[in-house]
Amino acid sequence: MNTGSDRGTNESASSEPVAEEAPHVSKAPAFIKANRSLHLSWQVGVFIVGLAVIGAGVAMLVLPGPGWVAIFAGLAIWATEFAWAHLVLRWTKRKVSEAAQKALDPKVRRRNIILTSVGLAIAGALIGFYLWKYGLVLPWNIKDQ
Repeated sequence: MNTGSDRGTNESASSEPVAEEAPHVSKAPAFIKANRSLHLSWQVGVFIVGLAVIGAGVAMLVLPGPGWVAIFAGLAIWATEFAWAHLVLRWTKRKVSEAAQKALDPKVRRRNIILTSVGLAIAGALIGFYLWKYGLVLPWNIKDQ
C-alpha cells in the first residue's frame, strides 16, 4: 500500500508504472466553491437534475426513447460533483468496454448470429401461421370461430 511517504524518493528504476489519479474535485465555478452554503445548494441542484435525467431514463426503458443513454447521462451529471458517482461511472465504462471487446470475439458473434436467425425464423413461422389462420385481421377484430 502506498501511503505517500516515499514521494520524495526517485523511483525511476521501478519497472511497474504507477497510475496516480487525482482526487475528485467539484466542477462548480470558483465563486460557488468559495461559499459553503452556495456550494451545498449547487450540489443539491446537481443531484436533482441528475436524478431527473436518470428518472427519465428509467421511464424510457419501457417507453420509446434512449433509456440507457439517459441513465448514463444522469450518472455523468452526478459525477461532476460526487466522487461515488465518478467511481460508478468509471466502473460502468470499464464493464461496457469489456462487453464490447467480448462481443467482437468470433465465437460470440457466430453464436449471436445463429440465435438471431433462429429467433427470426420462429417469429416468421408464427406470423405465417397467424396470417394463414386468420388472414390480415387485427387480433382485437377476430370473431369467435
